[in-house]
Amino acid sequence: MTAYASGERATAFGTLACEVRAVNHRFLEPGFRLSEELRGLEPALREKLAQRIARGKVDVGFRLRAAASSEGLKLNPQVLDQLSALALEMSGRFPGFKVEFTELLRQPGLIEQAEVDAEGLQAECLALMDAVLDDFVAAREREGAALAAAMRERLDGIERIVAEVKMALPEIRTALRARLDARIADLKQPLDPGRLEQELVLQLQKIDVDEELDRLGAHIAEMRRTLASREAVGRRLDFLLQEFNREANTLGSKSIDARSSAASVELKVLIEQLREQVQNIE
Repeated sequence: MTAYASGERATAFGTLACEVRAVNHRFLEPGFRLSEELRGLEPALREKLAQRIARGKVDVGFRLRAAASSEGLKLNPQVLDQLSALALEMSGRFPGFKVEFTELLRQPGLIEQAEVDAEGLQAECLALMDAVLDDFVAAREREGAALAAAMRERLDGIERIVAEVKMALPEIRTALRARLDARIADLKQPLDPGRLEQELVLQLQKIDVDEELDRLGAHIAEMRRTLASREAVGRRLDFLLQEFNREANTLGSKSIDARSSAASVELKVLIEQLREQVQNIE
């Protein structure tokens, strides 16, 4: 699900800054934006991210703002002598030749860089990422709690519709019997009572939705249990909604009454709303 967190950490190497942002995605798809001196840390950061997050398109940014050095710049005397000799040689051949001091500073190797403790820098980066991920996960949990509450409201709606259809079934069956009796009364030839009962049973079997309603009730209970879990449940919820949709479709296909047809449509609307919300859950 979507979330954002950021943080900074003062270290011996300078100030480290980290930000993590994510949008919805079926799988974990991490991306890293690292300053040049931190690029070698990507494998360790990627592993740390995978330990905490299972789904989402996640962008991680790291930058290091180097601390000001009290010793000033250090120049490599050997490289400086070589540049000086070359400048004197070139000035003899080209009297108008000039070199700006700032251009000299760009010469590779002229400015001596202090050795960086790679292990220490990695430890600082991982410690900062842990702290930022704590905030990030907390933000996702808050959003997840809001989503779970919204999904439970939809489940309440589905449960209400299932109960209404169950209450209406006896009346629907009675109405079916009345329609069959009316059609038989219009016939000129009398029918065998046994044949009439057989036809009624066949018609009732075609419209029997007790199993579908019972399975919907079981799916509702399972979804409530799943929403209460502390584990990653997005894929399981997605599978459950496929089962919800199957039962709603069957209810609609067996319907011979406006009430059950309307119930099937309402169920599909609520199920689709649940499906949209499940895409935001890890």
